[in-house]
Amino acid sequence: MSKTALRVAVVVAGLALLGAACSSSSKPSSTIGNLPSATLNGSGSTFQKTFDQDQISAFTQAHSGVTINYAGGGSGKGRQDLADQVVDFAGTDATIPAADIAAGKYKGGTVLYFPTVVAPITVSYNLSGVTSLALSPDTLAKIFSRQIKTWDDPAIKADNPSANLPSTNIVVVHRSDSSGTTQNFTLYLKKAAPSSWSLGSGTTVQWASDTQAGNGNPGVAQVIKSTDGAIGYVDFADAQNAQLHFAGIKTSSGVVQPTLQGASNALKGITINADLTYDPIDSTASGAYPITSPTWIIVYKNQTDHNKGTVLKAFLTYILTTGQTNASQSDFAALSSDLASKALAQVNQIVVPA
Repeated sequence: MSKTALRVAVVVAGLALLGAACSSSSKPSSTIGNLPSATLNGSGSTFQKTFDQDQISAFTQAHSGVTINYAGGGSGKGRQDLADQVVDFAGTDATIPAADIAAGKYKGGTVLYFPTVVAPITVSYNLSGVTSLALSPDTLAKIFSRQIKTWDDPAIKADNPSANLPSTNIVVVHRSDSSGTTQNFTLYLKKAAPSSWSLGSGTTVQWASDTQAGNGNPGVAQVIKSTDGAIGYVDFADAQNAQLHFAGIKTSSGVVQPTLQGASNALKGITINADLTYDPIDSTASGAYPITSPTWIIVYKNQTDHNKGTVLKAFLTYILTTGQTNASQSDFAALSSDLASKALAQVNQIVVPA
């Protein structure tokens, strides 16, 4: 059975839960089988795009009058589009800068964060003859800040004493767009290798002039795949789709590979803020993959269109119920039950006009 067929089949299992979640007057006014016609438009994070597209496909197949478009473009673009009120929802892997809120940039009012899934940010590479690699935080920081420029550098050899490393030049590949993946990857380097990482953390940073850039996670994956000696940071789903090799990350408890279980482990013991933001980066939980990215769908609390608002609430409810059970089919890990429950309860805060 194809992945799409499996996802659609899972819809049936979630109907009762979704219907119950949409039944009261304080929740979406429509049941799963009685949604109004509406078109929702979203943009933003390419990290979550594979998951979003899979959920959109299953959800809209169950609701013939509903169309949902998600354009990607990077977390920064998504946040800007929501601020400009040209989309109904945005995907972001980074929180809205406090300065943007203080400046009243979001004209639609209060913004709500809905965590959806988590996944590893892989350190993907293309090095002829090398299919297994482990890298320490300091080595990673020096590679991406161009302090280490060849694959046979002593620091990489020290991390991989049994590997046959060539003298190939290292080609660093990064995002060209404003990216939550960039922010979370550089935040990891800032936390885990503060003495070696000098570029700071943000959705964009000042990369060296001899590096290469790709648009979105798929763009970075493509550059890596086509360039011998390349290394870059790519979400797990796109790295899998491109069939890239990715490095294990050295931690105090050993080398941890980027896996969905490792991403789930990174959620253990996190602090969930009142607005449902949280930070799993450089988690010290047992078995945690340290470069695990959060991701959210953000929406305005006060909706302006009845049909769109109703469908948006139902779609978020679907993601936080049925979507959690089939997340792994898209190469993402489900939220912890506590985080998913809090997010599901928050759907009630979305105000839909009569």
